[in-house]
Amino acid sequence: MPAPPAMPPLAALAARYGAAAAAPAAAAWNDTIALLLAHRSVRGYRPDPPPPGTLEALVAAAQSAATSSNLQAWSVVSVTDPATRAALARIANGQAHIEECPIFLVWIADLSRHARLAEAEGAALEGLPYLETFLVAVIDAALAAQNAVIAAESLGLSTVYIGALRNRPEEVAALLGLPRGAMAVFGLCVGYAREGAEGEVKPRLPQAAVLHHGRYGTEGEAALRAGYDRALAAFSARQEMAQAGWTGRVLARLGRLRALSGRDRMREALAALGFPLR
Repeated sequence: MPAPPAMPPLAALAARYGAAAAAPAAAAWNDTIALLLAHRSVRGYRPDPPPPGTLEALVAAAQSAATSSNLQAWSVVSVTDPATRAALARIANGQAHIEECPIFLVWIADLSRHARLAEAEGAALEGLPYLETFLVAVIDAALAAQNAVIAAESLGLSTVYIGALRNRPEEVAALLGLPRGAMAVFGLCVGYAREGAEGEVKPRLPQAAVLHHGRYGTEGEAALRAGYDRALAAFSARQEMAQAGWTGRVLARLGRLRALSGRDRMREALAALGFPLR
């Protein structure tokens, strides 16, 4: 199934920023940019699978992403077993779309392959246990996954990331048989959106809040945030979600440790998974 028709540039920008008045003037435009601006998270999927070869195409796209020093410090697990998916959904606070989507991928920050290489070569990797190397693996996995998302959406598929797999990373590792030095950083649902679950493009912060010229600046930030709060609250009302603006969401998500759903013990979990992070 092809990707949905692209919106005209001004309409696409207005959708992404919440109002035509807030949208920047785009001097450059093409179908790829239109596809990127049309992204939205989808949490309801039809059961029918994509055509054969889709998974392999997504992984090929993922492997075409940039990778630091060509270390390729990531792996991906395609999870098909219903019991495993159900267990992962429970870890992710009951997100049912993990079980219903036709393709569910778990993206791994994977340094275990490099450790095995060193052992086979009788070599020492002094840089392996450091925080920088772990960050390389996480960034590699994220870049690869985003390439897969763009590829999926170009084929008319929908996606949503599942960061809540980090709630209990040791359990996820056990379910997937991960070796030491490998950690699931997030999941990804892929499939055709169920009717009524297609969703709407969610507004983002104004460009003036994130784009700095020459030096970082905070002038006008309060007014920009207030405007974005209104745009996001209006979006939430249309989607029949809790009508909180961005300010309220940030305070709710980061204001109390319990909102981290167990991820406040990430350093301990990483050590248990074979990442000492010196």
